[in-house]
Amino acid sequence: MGAAGRSFQIFVKPVGSACNLACRYCYSVEKTIPVSQAKTGRMSDNLLEEYIVRHISASPDEIIRFSWHGGEPTLAGVDFFRKAVEIERRNRPPGRRIVNGMQTNGTLIDEEWGAFLAEAEFSVGLSLDGPEDIHDACRRARDGRPSFREAMHGYEILRRHGVPVDILTVIGAHNVRRPTEVYGFLKSISASFMSFLPLVERSAGSPSGVDSLTVPADAWGEFLCAVFDEWLAGDIGRVKIQIFEEAVRTAFGLEHSLCIFRPECGDIPAVERNGDVYSCDHFMNEEHRLGNILVTPLAELIDGPAQRTFGRAKLERLPRPCRTCEVRDMCNGECPRNRFVPDPAGGPDLNYLCPGYKRFFIHCRPFVEAVAAEWRRGRGER
Repeated sequence: MGAAGRSFQIFVKPVGSACNLACRYCYSVEKTIPVSQAKTGRMSDNLLEEYIVRHISASPDEIIRFSWHGGEPTLAGVDFFRKAVEIERRNRPPGRRIVNGMQTNGTLIDEEWGAFLAEAEFSVGLSLDGPEDIHDACRRARDGRPSFREAMHGYEILRRHGVPVDILTVIGAHNVRRPTEVYGFLKSISASFMSFLPLVERSAGSPSGVDSLTVPADAWGEFLCAVFDEWLAGDIGRVKIQIFEEAVRTAFGLEHSLCIFRPECGDIPAVERNGDVYSCDHFMNEEHRLGNILVTPLAELIDGPAQRTFGRAKLERLPRPCRTCEVRDMCNGECPRNRFVPDPAGGPDLNYLCPGYKRFFIHCRPFVEAVAAEWRRGRGER
């Protein structure tokens, strides 16, 4: 089995979409699955080993990265991940590193989890939408109980064990008008890595095409600008915010690390608990099912014509206004899943979030250009 022809990241779902929470905005197709079924629906030990071996074989990079997602991956149990790490170590090629990341809601993290994640050198993305009243507006357990305190307890355990944590904050109608509170709260808990994720959920019955929880596009831009101004005033070097990091990459002529801002996509497929591979975590339907790792080598699925076509479509169907946009290099039309606003000129659908992104990227451009100028001076360039 040969390596893939390009770098890739895979979102692997050891329990599929099973979760102990029932967040109001969850896009999971299995949000109603009983928690009691999660472990019986877990990826089998045999498949886990096959997946890890095939992932290692397909990776062309010196550092081999595993990204564990869900649903809620901690439902698989800490012993499942101990086994995963043991398989990784046993199959690690000489001279190469293996690193692991996990996305979690944090509510099931206990001391055992904290000790394991630290020892195994995992990095963790933990979901917090802001202070307690904001977080609990949408992120609740299946019986309606709030989840903030349990999530914060998990976060504190991770910090105490020295596990690197990136706070992921969903920005929707419930918190977009409160940027100062959201950002202030994240700083108050000593979060040094933050990612803001705009909530966009389609609704066929709505005149706007989105549901009531979706972030208004203009407000999304206002939120980013407000946080950026506060960050610029006193947090440079202390706090890293993913979208700001992505904007600054253009100052150095670097490719975006975040798929939504690259000209083409397709290098972040998802693997389900049964081994099925899909083009993307947001396109997990039969149309975008590439195959199964037990049938087809992973490298062939990643490099295959279906996935290449999926990735190129982002650029080929780039909306007309994007092609001449002054901040195209920062955005590249963002994620295709958000392109559903009809173009009055009859071209490909426009991105729902475009007004917000454009406002923010124009707002931060002077800073990015100053960074670029300073960098060129340091290199002796004009």
